[in-house]
Amino acid sequence: MFKLFRYAKPYRAWVAVVVVLMFAQAIGQLYLPTLMADIVDTGVVTGDTAFIWRTGALMLLVAAAGMLCNVFAGYFSSRIASGFGRIVRGEVFAHAERFSLQEFDRIGTASLITRTTNDITQVQQVLFMMLRMFLSAPLMIAGGIIMAVSKDAKLSLVLVAVIPILVGAIVLIASKGVPLFRAMQTKLDKLNLVLRENLTGIRVIRAFNRTERERVRFADANSDLTDTAIRVTRIMSVMFPVMLLILNLSIVAIMWFGSVRVDDNNIQVGDLMAFIQYASQILFSLTMVSMMFMMVPRASASAVRIHEVLGMKPVIADAADAVSGVKPQGNVEFKNVTFSYPGAEQPAVRDISFRANAGEMTAIIGGTGSGKSTIVNLLLRFYDVEKGSVLVDGTDVRRYTQENLRSRIGFVPQKAVLFTGTVMENIRFGNENASAQEVEAAAAVAQASEFIGELKEGFDSIIAQGGANLSGGQKQRMSIARALVRKPPIYVFDDSFSALDYKTDAKLRAALQEQVSDAALIVVAQRVSTIMNADRIVVLDEGAVAGIGTHKELMQSCSVYREIVSSQLSEEESA
Repeated sequence: MFKLFRYAKPYRAWVAVVVVLMFAQAIGQLYLPTLMADIVDTGVVTGDTAFIWRTGALMLLVAAAGMLCNVFAGYFSSRIASGFGRIVRGEVFAHAERFSLQEFDRIGTASLITRTTNDITQVQQVLFMMLRMFLSAPLMIAGGIIMAVSKDAKLSLVLVAVIPILVGAIVLIASKGVPLFRAMQTKLDKLNLVLRENLTGIRVIRAFNRTERERVRFADANSDLTDTAIRVTRIMSVMFPVMLLILNLSIVAIMWFGSVRVDDNNIQVGDLMAFIQYASQILFSLTMVSMMFMMVPRASASAVRIHEVLGMKPVIADAADAVSGVKPQGNVEFKNVTFSYPGAEQPAVRDISFRANAGEMTAIIGGTGSGKSTIVNLLLRFYDVEKGSVLVDGTDVRRYTQENLRSRIGFVPQKAVLFTGTVMENIRFGNENASAQEVEAAAAVAQASEFIGELKEGFDSIIAQGGANLSGGQKQRMSIARALVRKPPIYVFDDSFSALDYKTDAKLRAALQEQVSDAALIVVAQRVSTIMNADRIVVLDEGAVAGIGTHKELMQSCSVYREIVSSQLSEEESA
């Protein structure tokens, strides 16, 4: 956990200020009982009213100064802890953005959200407590012991007997609570996972009438976390009453033995009162330290999870000798490519070889699970190939920086993803420098202008989260416009036309041929009608190439392609 505190370095000067303020407050608190003892033993006994007023005024001044120190220390501590949390959240988010899909699969989206929010908050709270308590409590304990011994060394033996009992109680309670703190974070992950699945899959849940089952599933995860939290709370709630019991018994013992020593003239009444104050400060500070150390295990578990994210090196990384000056041309080539997903028993694709040239349309078709989307993932370098190579403009994709590689590709995913904002902002996501005219032109090619014009605010209309206020076809056309406005040398459409009706599909393909005639067009499709006129069709079957050629060539040479065509088109249409 302490390794994370390096992110608080920008606030080192403020930490020094907090140390000084807490030190000053501790000195003031230790000085107040001595002043009180002087009032009782000198002012009250001698009847010196002026001395009582002077010393009382000094006590008020010291108390006021201590209050101000405490207020400013709290202010600076909260600023330091909040700033630390902001920096760590930024670091975790920035680091997670560099992850490949393999890291996301390994950690899980729900867990990443928990680590970025709840886990960092736990560490942030402990940092705040440490700045407030960890600095002042040891000073109060050490100073209180010194001052108590200076008042009466023999009476201090009561503290010698009490402190081990107090420490033993703290250790016993901590040994029961610490494992549960660690378990809570894992159970919170599970709860977030169930909640996220329910929110994102609400349409499916309702369509299949599984609402009650999901309520039970959520209730189980919720109850599991709640039961653990209750057990922790029960254990921790024992601590404060135990501390108060030991504190009050200690004061009773001090007053008992102190009264005997007052009778023997070994200590004065004012010093005994001061001694009681010092004992209270010592024991109360020990209690505060123990409560803080109760928070440390949970924060430590959170810190380990944060370190796991920050310490995870992305599998996909830019090469040290990455190239950036290769002129974009739009040529793609797969050479004997083989790839398996992590943990898979068999390769998703094996020995794949084909070319996609600039100015041509290359289509990829095949059954479900044949490896179509895998080829797209490898081209965009979401994953790295195991064998063979993927070349863009004659250079292996691993030689490019990821930013340079992806700047050459306009990608339309299988599932359209839109972001909260306006229509204009969503299309400009592909090119933030695009003019309004370029955005409108891209929308026109994508056949999106008509429905955008019907929106109340046109291109300034707000898109709801995930594009919830648009239909599937409208979202897909927006996604296509976003890729077109980028004007890259390579376009990749991953089954992007399936959500469109046949008429819109045909109009869109006709517009694309005019708009992107100089670019390489790679189209992954399920519909044969979408790719019949492609310059090259790559047929995949169980992860391998079953045939490459034009529609007519494949109808004669590839049985897999003929089966796909016959399942979708009549003999007249296929001809």
